[in-house]
Amino acid sequence: MIHISETLSVHTLEGFLKPEEIQRLSLVMDNALGPLGRDRYGTDRRTTIHEIPGHSPAEAQDVYEPAGRIEMSEIPAEATARLDRALKLHMAAVTRTLPSVTGHRPWFYLEYGAGQYITPHVDGIAPDPLTRPRQIAAATVTLTDTRDTGGAFYVETTGNDAVWTADKAPTGSGYAQGMRFAHDGADMSSPWFRAMPRTRWSVTPAPGTLVVFGSQLVHGTEPVRAGRVRKFLTHFVSE
Repeated sequence: MIHISETLSVHTLEGFLKPEEIQRLSLVMDNALGPLGRDRYGTDRRTTIHEIPGHSPAEAQDVYEPAGRIEMSEIPAEATARLDRALKLHMAAVTRTLPSVTGHRPWFYLEYGAGQYITPHVDGIAPDPLTRPRQIAAATVTLTDTRDTGGAFYVETTGNDAVWTADKAPTGSGYAQGMRFAHDGADMSSPWFRAMPRTRWSVTPAPGTLVVFGSQLVHGTEPVRAGRVRKFLTHFVSE
């Protein structure tokens, strides 16, 4: 039974990656990117993991990452194996706060340079809250120290009802009574979202900390001041 609190939660797992694992993953990704990868997965990229109903991928990129970023959807097998191994060791801590989670989607690699950021948005229970698997939360682990580089992760909370649809979960759908769903287009493409009052909570977790956040929680990142912020992302699902 999925409760709305799971989709609005935020949690951290310190020490998810050890220093030597961070160092190895950084090297693996350096090798994967090579001399041309930052162009291929950055300025030359025409795809994005984000979608906006009625908009093209290029338009979604402009809304979500107006200054660009590196996004790699198929990471090296060694990186996947190391991240999956760490997640297996920490899964009990994940399901303590997200009891409906049964698995996760493939890992992505993300990298932000100076001036780059992700605008505030809600992922939603993608792709459809009434079909399975249901995307309950996301998680990121950063390889760099954002206290030095900038690019802090944040969530935004609001008591405004504009974010929610009028729909409620049908009886027997696997959701707790009173479950609500966020509107499509809960991002900077929508005038109602831009106008909605929100309170921002920014964090600079230590490198190697897994930050877990609900799929109906507004989130984003602040601009990088200097250097590069490197991180991996996955989505938790309920089968």
